[in-house]
Amino acid sequence: MNTSAQPNFVSAIELVRERVPSFDKYPFSLAGISALHILSLHPAVTFLVGENGTGKSTLLEAIAYGLGINPEGGSKNLNFETRATHSSLGDFLRIRRTHKKPRDHWFLRAESFYNVATELEKVGEFGYGTRRLHEQSHGESFFSLFSNRFRGQGLYLLDEPEAALSPMRQLAFLCLLRGLVDEGSQFIIATHSPIIMSFPDSWIYVFGGSEIVRTPFEETDHFRVTRDFLNHPDRSLKELFEEKRDTLF
Repeated sequence: MNTSAQPNFVSAIELVRERVPSFDKYPFSLAGISALHILSLHPAVTFLVGENGTGKSTLLEAIAYGLGINPEGGSKNLNFETRATHSSLGDFLRIRRTHKKPRDHWFLRAESFYNVATELEKVGEFGYGTRRLHEQSHGESFFSLFSNRFRGQGLYLLDEPEAALSPMRQLAFLCLLRGLVDEGSQFIIATHSPIIMSFPDSWIYVFGGSEIVRTPFEETDHFRVTRDFLNHPDRSLKELFEEKRDTLF
């Protein structure tokens, strides 16, 4: 994969810090948001990783809002609102776009995908593949979306795409991702999955400290914890349970 030849629809995300009213209040108090200055994006695939509550999903939602995509999920043409829960962060971001325009957009939010599937049926976009999304399992509907709706040459924001996918389906997703990247797509993905973040020639940003740090895959906690556990599950569990017992007593 020659990433230098890939179109780059968005080159960077900038927090306009001088406009932020207070870094003591949500969402600016989140570790990943308070540490944000300018986040340069890979031409093809950028991963946002870190512990829960560090601001990855909040940032992804704000990027979607800034791009004119429904912050609840879907495409630019899918206008609905189950409940207004998105933060004000999108109003404080500067999205640095290139002269290239994507042919397709989509924002996947694992937590609100059911609402998106329901809205698609309301507007007559019944399904992808041979069955409606609601007639498929959660994992099947995710994979149907990736396989049949993502058209290539697109800008795709994915929040925890692994949420409904088995390990085997995550590997299959990597194949789909590769194909879409080769067709000129750009992805920004928030994930906890070491399988998905293993995608080659991508950038991984770790949220959680005083800085957002670009980190090699093998140096992420996700990789190290998973590797150590799989190599020594009995020892890992023993140490974990003893540590928990000592904490409690």
